[in-house]
Amino acid sequence: MTTTIGILGAGRVGTNLATKLAAAGHHVTLGGRTPQENAAHATGLSERITFADQRTTARTTDLVINATPGDSALDRLADLRTELAGKILIDVSNATHHAEDGLPGDLLYPGSSLAEKLQTALPDTRVVKTLNTMLFMVMTAPETLTTPPTAYLSGNDEQAKKTVTELLTDLGWQPAQIEDLGDITTARATEAMVLLVPHILRRNGFTPFAISLAR
Repeated sequence: MTTTIGILGAGRVGTNLATKLAAAGHHVTLGGRTPQENAAHATGLSERITFADQRTTARTTDLVINATPGDSALDRLADLRTELAGKILIDVSNATHHAEDGLPGDLLYPGSSLAEKLQTALPDTRVVKTLNTMLFMVMTAPETLTTPPTAYLSGNDEQAKKTVTELLTDLGWQPAQIEDLGDITTARATEAMVLLVPHILRRNGFTPFAISLAR
């Protein structure tokens, strides 16, 4: 599958995904919040990666990935309702309050999830939640962990989840590592897993890990 992919967010998560997807043959547009953010990440990236503002990125690509901070993503993406209409939106963010040390704290939407909020705000967009239960470097290199990780999927549209599954294979994920949990409400379970993350990071630093299903 080759398609045009827009990534909202030009930080570590967005540029990491852009690099791997471009290497897989996709044409990627990376949408930073400011021209300065785009310029800061442009050096050394593939010629398949172009840069634009986030509204242009959402409007001109076939499939869009939300890699913006989860605590401000809802307002930002709701403002792109027209541009995202009819498209698949992959949400890889977690919405939390920040703890005193800057790591994830309490959930911003207890009893719900960012993915559910996005689906409600964007009724004409097919939202799929995935890749939010791991450090960003694992998203594009699952084979580097000694234990096979899991990429969970949540979404209301079966065809959209099939498309996202194909995209995950381009990122290096094997079919047995992809777990479809069901509709978009199941995203509240995987988003709640972020509560484990700060405790692991405080003890081990940013050593790659994922919260995975063992059978």
